[in-house]
Amino acid sequence: MALKNRSADLVIVANRLPVDRVEESDGTKSWRPSPGGLVTALEPVMRANDGAWIGWPGGTETGMKPFTANGLSLVPESLSAEEIEEHYEGFSNGTLWPLYHDLVAKPEFHREWWESYVRVNQRFADRAAKIASEGATVWVQDYQMQLVPQMLREARPDLRIGFYLHIPFPPGELFQQLPWRREILQGLLGADLIGFQLPGAAQNFVRLVRQRVGHKTHRDLVYLPDGRTVKAAAFPISIDTAGFEELAASDPVEQRAKEIREALGNPDKIFLGIDRLDYTKGIYARLRAFSELVRDEHLKVGEAVFVQVATPSRERVEQYRILRDDIDRLVGRINGDLGEIGRPVISYLHSSYPREEMAALYRAADVMVVTPFRDGMNLVAKEYVACRLEEDGALVLSEFAGAADELRQAWLVNPYDINGMKSALREASDAEPKELNRRMRAMRKTVKERNVTRWADGFLAELAATRPEHGKTVRPVGSSGDE
Repeated sequence: MALKNRSADLVIVANRLPVDRVEESDGTKSWRPSPGGLVTALEPVMRANDGAWIGWPGGTETGMKPFTANGLSLVPESLSAEEIEEHYEGFSNGTLWPLYHDLVAKPEFHREWWESYVRVNQRFADRAAKIASEGATVWVQDYQMQLVPQMLREARPDLRIGFYLHIPFPPGELFQQLPWRREILQGLLGADLIGFQLPGAAQNFVRLVRQRVGHKTHRDLVYLPDGRTVKAAAFPISIDTAGFEELAASDPVEQRAKEIREALGNPDKIFLGIDRLDYTKGIYARLRAFSELVRDEHLKVGEAVFVQVATPSRERVEQYRILRDDIDRLVGRINGDLGEIGRPVISYLHSSYPREEMAALYRAADVMVVTPFRDGMNLVAKEYVACRLEEDGALVLSEFAGAADELRQAWLVNPYDINGMKSALREASDAEPKELNRRMRAMRKTVKERNVTRWADGFLAELAATRPEHGKTVRPVGSSGDE
C-alpha cells in the first residue's frame, strides 16, 4: 500500500514498528503484531483517525515501501548496520538507558554515537513531516526519539505534537552528566505535551528546563519565547486489562496453568519472575534472596520453586552478554548446591513466550516477584494482577518500579536490600488467603479502572486541548548560562 504525502491525521513515531517479521513453515515471510500494550491501546485510535505508524522494522533491509498489516498503515524507516550500532545499541542503550535508570550501569558518552542519534532522529522527523496531514497530531514515543519533536516543529509548525517517555526520567544531578543535555531538553520542548510515567519525572524535567535552558516555568508548564506553552505531566501507562482477563479465563490457558504446576512437581508455592534480560531488572539479587531462603530451610526444595523467565535482550551488547553469563552461573551454582534430582531450586528459561504462555504462568504462580532496581512502570506486575481471576496470589514489587505508585497493596521491597527482600518473600508466601484476597482485590480494581485505553485517551485528550499563547514576557533562550 502506498501512502500519499500528508495523508495521515494521526502519526505515531516510534523506534520500532508494531509488527515483527516472521518466516512461515513454507519459507514465506509475513508480519505478526508485536506483543505489548502500546499497540493494543493505539490500534483503535489509529483506525479512527486515518493513522500511520513510522518505525524501524528491524534488520538492515533498505528500500521497504509503506504497507498495511492488520489494517494498520505502517511506514518502515530503515537503519544501517552502523546506525544500529551507534544510534540504537550505542547512544540509546549505552548512553541514555543507564543514565535514565539511575546509573545502574555506567553510561558511555561518545560523540560519534550522538551524531548518529541526531541523524536518525532527523530522518524519522522528516518522514513524519511528509506524511502528516495539515494540522495533524503526531505522537512521538520514547527515549530513542527525543530530538524528533523540535525537528518536526521546525518543519511543520501546524502540527500538534506529543511526546511520551516510557522509561524513567532522571533527577537533575544525573541528567546533567550528559554532554548533550541542553539539546535533549530543547528537542523535547518541540512537543506541546510531554508525558512521563510519574509526577516526579515531570517535575525533574521542568526543573531542568528552568535551570539549564532558562525558560520561565510554573508548576507543570513551560513558557517559550515564541509564545508556545509546553505542558509536562504524568500519564502512568497500563495494560489491556480486559484482554488479559479474557485470556486468563480461557480453557487452553487454564489447562496449561495446571500442566505447568504438574511439570514442576505440584509444589506448594510457585514463585515467578518474568523480565527482559536487563541489568536494571534485579534478577541476580532476587535469585540470591530466594536461594538463601532455601539454604536456611525457610523454604524447602520440592515444596517451593522459583520459575525465572528471562527474555533475550540486546545480545550484541557486551554488558548484556556478561549479565547472561553471570545469571547462568548463579542458577547453575544454586541448583548444584541446593537442588535434588528432578527438583531444581530455580527453573530458569532464557526465551521469549507468547501471551498465552505468559497468562498461564501468571495463573500458575502463587507469588509474582517484580524487583527492578529502576523501572519506568513495569507492566508485568499489572499483567499478573489482571490474570488473578480468583483474587488470590501475592505480588512482591520493587519500590523503584513505577507500578509501585498504583499497586500499593503489593509487598513493596527495596531490591538493594537482600534481607528485606527475603522477609517480603516469606511474608507473601505465608500470607493467609483472607489477606491475599484483600490485597489482590484492591489491586485488581486499580488495573481495571486504569487500563491502557484510559491512558491513551487521557494523553490524546490533553494533547488536543488547545492552550492559547501565554502572552508572557520571557527571557531569551541561553540567558541562564548553560554551555
